Formats: sequence, structure tokens, C-alpha cells
Amino acid sequence: MNSATAGRLIELNREFYDRFGDSFSATRQRLQPGVKKILDSIQADASVLDLGCGNGHFLHELIRRGHKAPLLGVDFSLPLLRNAESAPGVEFREADLTKLSLFTDNFSPVTSHWSLITSFATLHHIPSNEIRVDILRTVKKLLKPDGKFILSNWQFLNSEKLTARIQPWNRVGLSDADVDEGDYLLDWRSGGEGLRYAHHFSGEELHGLAEQAGFKVEAEFLSDGENGRLGLYQIWIPA
Repeated sequence: MNSATAGRLIELNREFYDRFGDSFSATRQRLQPGVKKILDSIQADASVLDLGCGNGHFLHELIRRGHKAPLLGVDFSLPLLRNAESAPGVEFREADLTKLSLFTDNFSPVTSHWSLITSFATLHHIPSNEIRVDILRTVKKLLKPDGKFILSNWQFLNSEKLTARIQPWNRVGLSDADVDEGDYLLDWRSGGEGLRYAHHFSGEELHGLAEQAGFKVEAEFLSDGENGRLGLYQIWIPA
């Protein structure tokens, strides 16, 4: 994928979350079962950086459970961040994850290295292998040597209902030849009609990304949705 197409897809998703951030947040008032499973494994003294934090429910749940270490949520969507109200022990900041390496100095007043970095349902909105690897290499630099990176990615092709939302690329002036294998355009039908970009990752593709970024995959499981197969979770550790 060339840089112009990647930029177009990044802007498409920015426009989507600017317009539909509030209605999207309204559909995300409960934590997914896979996220709850991760929550149960987090120690109270682990510092946590949540990339693509959305409306902040994950970090607020950690606070509710009595978390003691620094918590920071980062997202590019101001409408979502407005729904992520700050609370004692947790901070939220605006940052463009596609340029994560440029924002890391803004995280250092909280802590320079993190015990745990999470990114739930976020990486699949990042176009191009080049940008993804750059983000993931920055994630490794932000981790403590014994830290972990936990991510989930949307498995929308495992649902007939969601697969029916796939739209042709010509709706945004692109073609199949412009995008990468696994890239899709999906419509949104709550509070108006919108379009957003998403990539459908296989487990093997994520293993390859982990290797390129200097990680190895420690564990993997499927969860979420009516069929329990709409979220692919992986736990990465530095290689």
C-alpha cells in the first residue's frame, strides 16, 4: 500500500470517529468478555498504558478494582476522550497512534516504561504493514524488559451479519488494487450512516508482525460476540 492510500484510510477513520464518536461510545458501555479475562490477570502494582483507549471503561474498571500504579489512556478521537472522564489515578491524552513515536515524550511524566501496554480493537484500524510495525516497535521501546503487550483484533469475517456490512472500495474513491489483502471497508448504521476502514488479521499474520517488531507471542485466544469468536486476543513479550 502506498503512503497516499494509507493516509486516505487514516483520514477516513478520523472522520468517522469525529462524526460518530458519541454514538460509537454509546454502543461500548460494557467490557468485552476477553477484556474482562485480561483484567483478572493484571496486578494492582502494574503500570498500564492503554493505546486506543476509547471511552476509558477498561482503565476505569482497573481503578474500581483498587489499582495502585499509574494508568494512562491514549486515543486520537476527541469525542471518545470526552466520554473518558479523568479520575484519581488515571489520565487520558490525545495522540495519533499512527505517529506514536512522536508522542512518547508526552507519556514520560507519568512513567517512562510500562509494565503492561494494551491495545484493544485498535490495530485493525491502522493501515499498511509499515505503519503497524513502526507503532509496534515503539510499543516495545515503551515496555519494561519484563513487560507485556496485550492486543485484540476484530474478527468480523466470523460473523455473517458483520460480513454483510462490507462495502465496495469505490465508495471512497479507491479500488481493490489500492489496498492490501485483508483490508475492508465497512458501513456503520447507528446515529446515521458512516464508513470506516478495518483490517482482518489472521493469527499467523499477527505472529509475523510480532516477529518484525521484536516480540514473540506468549498466548492467544478467541472471545467476544454471540459466537465467542469476534475478538482475537494475543499476549506478546519482548523476544
